[in-house]
Amino acid sequence: MTSAPVAPSAAFTAAAFEAFLADRRDPPWLVDLRRAALANFLELPLHSRREEEWMRTDIRLFRLEKFAPPQPPDAASPEPSTAPAHLLSAGVDLAGSMTVVNGRHLSTRVDDELKAKGVLFGSLDDLVAEHGDRLRPYFERRLVDFGADKFAALHAAFWTGGTLLFVPRGVALEKPLHNLAGLVARGGGSLVDLSKILVVLEDGASATLLSETAGDDSPALHCGSIELFVGPGASLRYVNLQHWGEGTWHFAHQKAAVDRDARLQWTIGALGARLAKVNQHVALVGPYAQTQVNGVMFTERRQHLSYHTLQHHEQPHCTSDLLYKGALQDDSRLVWRGMIRVDHAAQKTNAYQRDDNLMLSDAARADSIPGLEIEADDVRCTHGATAGRVDESQIFYARTRGFTRKEAMRMIVAGFFQQVFDRIEIESVREALGLAIGRRIREYE
Repeated sequence: MTSAPVAPSAAFTAAAFEAFLADRRDPPWLVDLRRAALANFLELPLHSRREEEWMRTDIRLFRLEKFAPPQPPDAASPEPSTAPAHLLSAGVDLAGSMTVVNGRHLSTRVDDELKAKGVLFGSLDDLVAEHGDRLRPYFERRLVDFGADKFAALHAAFWTGGTLLFVPRGVALEKPLHNLAGLVARGGGSLVDLSKILVVLEDGASATLLSETAGDDSPALHCGSIELFVGPGASLRYVNLQHWGEGTWHFAHQKAAVDRDARLQWTIGALGARLAKVNQHVALVGPYAQTQVNGVMFTERRQHLSYHTLQHHEQPHCTSDLLYKGALQDDSRLVWRGMIRVDHAAQKTNAYQRDDNLMLSDAARADSIPGLEIEADDVRCTHGATAGRVDESQIFYARTRGFTRKEAMRMIVAGFFQQVFDRIEIESVREALGLAIGRRIREYE
């Protein structure tokens, strides 16, 4: 049964939308897309637990009317001049970096060598105004459909603070790029991040992008999207570290389209947020495409993280491999709902998905729901999920050799995540995730 429409948020209204547009330089075709998304947003209801996808994620305490589109800074409420600490890029020789704070572009640096090769990296807000004709096909393709739900429509109508990486045909980037979206408390007003990440690799291009989000514990909203276009024969390593503060409501739609003979390694780290509801989809749209998805999740206190993944095989001879691992302590909760979908044309598919959870307290809870939808008859598809608690005999063994209980727990958790860490090709990412998780582990008797 369809839910009845509800009144739109007082903050995200048609009037607020017009004021938002007046502060931008969007080309007319993008304005048209935004208006279509706004119409969807105003009509769609917020989700309820009566829906299958949301029955394990309760957002009744979420109040959208408390938030508003990011506003230009003024004298009474200036934007912070600094951003949260960068975790992924520490000690890394970068080809470029970009920072967004509170939905506003703060800084960008790009090596001249990349500019000479035609690489576009920086503020999506500015670059779509300058290179609209080149980027228009990727927006109009609507990899993330703004008709999917109310949050997708909200983002498509009001996105700002975006990041673009565009790599022309045949260009190989030897050094990684880095971008950060931060939320930092200021004099007044709501903290909102509506950032959009758009990555386009043309035929035969290759790149590595380290992307992270971070914030303090103030009440905040992130409603974002990630769209990855990996062209024929291209190769992308993409890392996304979610490290929002404990007061942040985090809603996101993330999708990649991987074309013929292309390769994508997508690594996510989910450590922050009060509540997160993320849809992460990978579509293999060309024959012989390959994707590897790695997930590291750690929850504490009363955090609730819900990740829904889809490996969609649309063409034959494609391979997808997903491995998520989560550790939970205190009263936190993890929800993972994964699906492998194989279309009738996608013969010779090889797909795998696995989700493992380690419970560090009696009150923590993990829900893992793997699934298969297979229409082809010549495939190899496997899935699995596990959940378990720390083995006390392992802790006892470590303590007999001089380790404290907390040190023993850290070693056990590190060993639990090692299978994912071994798949991550970037040393700085492995170290950053390991250190961030290690600092969070508390001692339980």
